[in-house]
Amino acid sequence: MTRPNRADGLETRRAILRTAADLASVDGLEGITIGRLATELGMSKSGLFAHFGSKEDLQLATIEHARQRYVDEVLSPALSEPAGIVRLQALCESFLSYVARDVFPGGCFFAATMAEYDGKPDGPVRDLVADCQEQWMGTLERTAARAREEGQLRPGCDPRQLAFELEAALLAANWYVHLHHDASFLDRARQAVHTRLTAEATARGRTALGSVRQRRG
Repeated sequence: MTRPNRADGLETRRAILRTAADLASVDGLEGITIGRLATELGMSKSGLFAHFGSKEDLQLATIEHARQRYVDEVLSPALSEPAGIVRLQALCESFLSYVARDVFPGGCFFAATMAEYDGKPDGPVRDLVADCQEQWMGTLERTAARAREEGQLRPGCDPRQLAFELEAALLAANWYVHLHHDASFLDRARQAVHTRLTAEATARGRTALGSVRQRRG
């Protein structure tokens, strides 16, 4: 009998985690079990146990997989934009595109897991969810701070507060789009982002934002 090679094992693991992340975005991480995944993937439980020794191991690996998908789908496209207010707007738009494209069938994976774990006791899974979200918030905050340093946001602008308000609009869009099956909430979030950035922007910042709108035409 031929033993599966390492490449096959890695591809199987990726398929398991992709399915687990998709299911978790709809039913939550607590709803993902070895048995359910075995059924979904047509695998044996023993085959899945070869990759994950416990439900917690599976949950943690699923979060890490979702984090990489988030990086690929949200962060990487936006980080190609110039540093400052343009990149800050791009991060918001990239998130809204990720929601619109149904990268995860239940909406943003991290919005779902935040709602699932915010009232649970501290533990490895909850801590990793919180860490992923703090990294995202940190990216928004650092980008806003850079925009202020570049003279694109007013000197009194609080980058952490601005990041919080932008994130509030993005999360609201994610939840309302899926709750009401109404994509118009994405446009409401875009308007909210535009309003907040314009309110905080200096003349230099508004010029930078205007040049992006002209470029995208």
